[in-house]
Amino acid sequence: MCGIIGVVANKESNKLAELVVSCLTRLEYRGYDSVGVASLSNNFLEVRKAKGTVEEVVKKKNIKDMSGFAFLGHTRWATHGPPTDYNAHPHTDCNNEIAVVHNGTIRNFKELRDELQALGHKFKSETDTEVIPHLIEEYMKRGMDAFQAFKSAIKIIQGSYAVLAIIKGEKRIFFARRDNPLIIGVGEDKNFIASDIPSFLPYTKKVIIIGEGELGYITPSSVYIEDEKGNPIDVLSRMQIIDWDASSASKEGYTHFMLKEIHESPIAVKDTISGFLNDMETVKEVAEEIRRANRIIVIAAGTSYHAGLYFSLLLNRKGYTAIPLIASEYYNIKLSKNDIVLAISQSGETLDVKMGIKKFKEEGAKIVSLTNVIESHIARESNYKLYMRAGPEIGVAATKTFTSQLASLLFLYSVIERESVDYLEKAHEVVRNVITETEGLAKKFGEELAKKSNIYYLGRGLGVPLAMEGALKIKEIAYIHAEAYPAGESKHGPIALVEKGFPVVFINYGELDDELEKNLQEMKARFAITYSISVNKKLNFSDFEILVNADERLSALAIAPIIQMIAYYAAVKRGYDPDKPRNLAKTVTVE
Repeated sequence: MCGIIGVVANKESNKLAELVVSCLTRLEYRGYDSVGVASLSNNFLEVRKAKGTVEEVVKKKNIKDMSGFAFLGHTRWATHGPPTDYNAHPHTDCNNEIAVVHNGTIRNFKELRDELQALGHKFKSETDTEVIPHLIEEYMKRGMDAFQAFKSAIKIIQGSYAVLAIIKGEKRIFFARRDNPLIIGVGEDKNFIASDIPSFLPYTKKVIIIGEGELGYITPSSVYIEDEKGNPIDVLSRMQIIDWDASSASKEGYTHFMLKEIHESPIAVKDTISGFLNDMETVKEVAEEIRRANRIIVIAAGTSYHAGLYFSLLLNRKGYTAIPLIASEYYNIKLSKNDIVLAISQSGETLDVKMGIKKFKEEGAKIVSLTNVIESHIARESNYKLYMRAGPEIGVAATKTFTSQLASLLFLYSVIERESVDYLEKAHEVVRNVITETEGLAKKFGEELAKKSNIYYLGRGLGVPLAMEGALKIKEIAYIHAEAYPAGESKHGPIALVEKGFPVVFINYGELDDELEKNLQEMKARFAITYSISVNKKLNFSDFEILVNADERLSALAIAPIIQMIAYYAAVKRGYDPDKPRNLAKTVTVE
């Protein structure tokens, strides 16, 4: 997820450049691939930017030599266009008089770009962001003042955004946000605005949180905010003094990154769906390739494998031959040119997956990749590239990336089946509601399971991959032995271990619930303690149950954050750091 900082002061100085660099350094934890800074003085707007780390770009571009009274800084994590010097933010208009930084995705950027190009605007990057300075420029050409032009540009863009803009002739930084955070820091002789608090924390602890859909501007000594209807906000009533240190603030008040990232799942899903809608041409090409294929091999590892298994079950139910393959077992299958491979990897660098696609390419199969990193190794090796847009994930245990994988694969499945994808536009709201409504119960479940040494996770049908993910999650961060089975298989062996007090977690996907209830009764007859996570239908005899209601097509997205929160709270109860599970790495690049 990109990092944004803006600073506006009374006096022009190159000391502000040093200050902006220090702010950018404190945004590095968010993950990024390029860096840029814009400065504005009375007569001059300058942008210096490049691919690389903050340290590398600051040195290479002599950013500390820049001077001005208003600065924008940005760390970019690529979503539209690969990480390059020209795709780095800030972006400018045709005359280099307006500079913009942006976090989020603009869904209608292609239409806007085409329209602006038809009006004569010249673009210099592949990003969605660049439409914003050109829109502001266009509206100012039509006679609007700077703020009206900025508001008009924000009004016409669709998607998620945190946007800052500086405009030649203005001693203001204009801002707007939707689904991406922006916080104002109120200083003594200067004001700040950033994507999170730690960026400016050494300089002020007076903050104003900008609300959803709000926009406005900061000057060196004032703040103006208005709501979506144009009503001014009483900014003094919003002012608060924080007492966090920089380390805790980087987690935005959450105890761990894992919990923060679970709570970021709604925006991750929303941005992922927006990205797929923007890339419909590729999605349709992939769907056509899958329809024509003899077999679809879905190769992945760990959590990504569970997402791939879920997708494979969806396809197999429609008569396709889809084979889920654990990446490290790639040598067990021989492919032909009539087969297609879907490679799923959060990082795009998982070595087992890379080894598999190398072999399958040599055998003539086409490769489709689904990753969370633009132009990762696996993406580069693929015939077709699909991207999640979950943003960087710092916690080792995959959470928001798993939910985004499920959303991506549901989208692809619907296109393969020539179904409408409209239902996915509300998917992020389902995830958000589930987190809000069930976190207390998930904590209670997790703290109860924390007392146990062994757990079974059981499911049926499409609930099986989620049961497997639930077992994996609690195993990898709470260090509790957990196994997942299709519930019908449990009486063919696993039930031998069940005795009084043995915990069994049932994943009730909302289908085959009568059969699942019979399995639950079998466990209760052996005095097991049963926990259920159910969508739309209760399991009548469960000892403890979390029940959520959701569109049945989105059941997987409703269950995913619950099993993650249960594992998180179990780990915390047992005194472990869920962000850094022992013996595990975020990106596995060894066989």
